[in-house]
Amino acid sequence: MKHAFSRKKNISDLLERKKRTRLPQTLSGFDLIMLGLGAIVGTGIFILPGTVAATHAGPAISISFLIAAFVCCLAGMCYAEFSSKIPVTGSAYTYAYITFGELIAWLVGWALVLEYGLAVASVATGWSAYFNGLLQGFNLSIPQALSGPFNPADGTYINFPAMAIILILAFLLTRGLRESANINRIMVFIKIGIILLFILIGVFYVEPANWQPFIPFGFEGILSGAAIVFFAFLGFDAVSSAAEEVKKPQRNLPIGIIGSLFVCALLYMAVSFVLTGIVPFTDLNVSNPVSYAMQLVNQGWISGVISIGAIVGMTTVMLVMIYAGARLLFALSRDGLLPKFLIELNKFQTPAKGTWTFAIIVAIFAGFIPLAQLAELVNMGTLIAFSMVSIGIIALRKNKNLPTDGFQVPLYPVLPIVSFLACLFLISQLSVTTWIASFIWFILGIILYFLYGKNNSILN
Repeated sequence: MKHAFSRKKNISDLLERKKRTRLPQTLSGFDLIMLGLGAIVGTGIFILPGTVAATHAGPAISISFLIAAFVCCLAGMCYAEFSSKIPVTGSAYTYAYITFGELIAWLVGWALVLEYGLAVASVATGWSAYFNGLLQGFNLSIPQALSGPFNPADGTYINFPAMAIILILAFLLTRGLRESANINRIMVFIKIGIILLFILIGVFYVEPANWQPFIPFGFEGILSGAAIVFFAFLGFDAVSSAAEEVKKPQRNLPIGIIGSLFVCALLYMAVSFVLTGIVPFTDLNVSNPVSYAMQLVNQGWISGVISIGAIVGMTTVMLVMIYAGARLLFALSRDGLLPKFLIELNKFQTPAKGTWTFAIIVAIFAGFIPLAQLAELVNMGTLIAFSMVSIGIIALRKNKNLPTDGFQVPLYPVLPIVSFLACLFLISQLSVTTWIASFIWFILGIILYFLYGKNNSILN
């Protein structure tokens, strides 16, 4: 018996086991792009272009977005190669299992649980705030006690709207991925339409003088801005979680991953260009820069529309992240590292128990615990997954059982190595508090692995 640290999955066995616990293949390449846009485009597009322009990059914020998109595209191509050649659910966790062994895979999966869980909980908290604001516009309000995390000093005991939206989305996901993808598609069209509305109206109020100086903080400011706005692209890795449910995965998964990144990069750059053209970058360090710009040009009615776009945007982010988290639990359970009930499928052929388990735990966090100081942990979990997938391509190419079809990262091995180093650089930019919290999380993960996963693993 191999040591737990080094025992790896055999690709042939993995694909064979996938057939025995098969999820229905219903998604096209366009569906995957919609999933990617649903996960990536949230409130960040309405906030980051302004605040980062004011404090780091100036009008050159559009270049910061371009650099961040390039770094994400490097990792995205690595994800595309893995997912097209090994179309199995589990994302970076499964890829690490094949290339690095069980313990490293478990830690990557544990990092992804953190990423998806905290992303959903923190976005739900923001969704609740926007939802309360929207209700107040109609002279309605949620009782103070039900509008925030447990903090008796502020008169709040539970964030009911945050918990409710998570559980509603979980219910939708248990009714079938095809139906959830259709709802996601409608909401993505709404929020993209609102973003295009801002661009098309705002472009008529652009003053080219506001773009001078274009690079006020120097190239260093552009790079520091890129390190911050990089996180506006997070979520595309959730597309690879759908690998088992995709028609023609060798073709459609690369289209979904790289296509969603490309569309998001164009949207972010266009919003940044128009925004800094309407308002001098020095005036954009506000919590709602896009709405602020529209009010300055007497188009205040768009502010309300933008609030609706933010709510819809956050809803799609949560929908895709809950989906990705549930599929991650499905993969961990199928491998024996978590209890088997998480892989049971309901009559709609979805892992309902896994979806509800993930959603209920995350809803409790969103309902009772202040999450603002923990949000950066999402970045740590994501970057660990990105770095493992990037360097894992080198190990994957050495595997003699590798399928010959599917997408391949160009300029191998240069691009995977550059992607790996870029991820390490961004990890080094995270705060000490994030490093300490991450260390505690991984210690808990190692304890759980040795208490349960190591002995119950199907490779044991």
